[in-house]
Amino acid sequence: MTPARTETNIDAVGFVLAGGQSRRMGTDKAVVEFGGRPLVAHAVGILEAVGLKVFIAGARAEASSRLASYAPVIPDREEGLGPLGGICSAFASTSAAWGVFLPVDIPLLPSSLVLYLLRRARTGDSAVTLAAVNGDPETFPVVISRRALPVLERELRERRLGCLASFYTAALQLGERVAVVDAEVLVQSGQACHPHALPAARWFLNLNADRDLRRAASFA
Repeated sequence: MTPARTETNIDAVGFVLAGGQSRRMGTDKAVVEFGGRPLVAHAVGILEAVGLKVFIAGARAEASSRLASYAPVIPDREEGLGPLGGICSAFASTSAAWGVFLPVDIPLLPSSLVLYLLRRARTGDSAVTLAAVNGDPETFPVVISRRALPVLERELRERRLGCLASFYTAALQLGERVAVVDAEVLVQSGQACHPHALPAARWFLNLNADRDLRRAASFA
């Protein structure tokens, strides 16, 4: 099911993080089919439904040509630096005030959550905005202000590659806190919902292996 498109006038760009070795899947996750479409198509669709121009970031060189039919591909400046490398390379390629980052392997995520995070980020002018489930912050999706990019790039240079830790470091260095939004509260208040009424805890299921695909198919 393709999400309905919502128009937004926020100066933001969406990025699908499609790097990684996909070792547990045994093949490139981005092109693995789920619900009749490749995972990359689901991710691009989620961000497009928010009204964002979408790029694919962090794809390995051998996969770039396959993925370019879904959205323009931005290569990492240096391979092997994980999602943080993809984030920094992608954000540096645009002048947008906000970057919205979504991994390629969480197709159950509703676009309404991404839209809420983006609007919350702009309203609060937060350096980093993300969601939490059962009180635990989820690394992605994340909305990042351009103000945070220099700190993230420093973390990358110093090989502190943990994304969530880097997000908190960036906010701290800017004299802020990470804005964490409780997904369950958004559901209860009607500000975010899933088209198939999935509970928020299932939105963030990562499809890393065949068993994850089977589990997610039972939810969809």
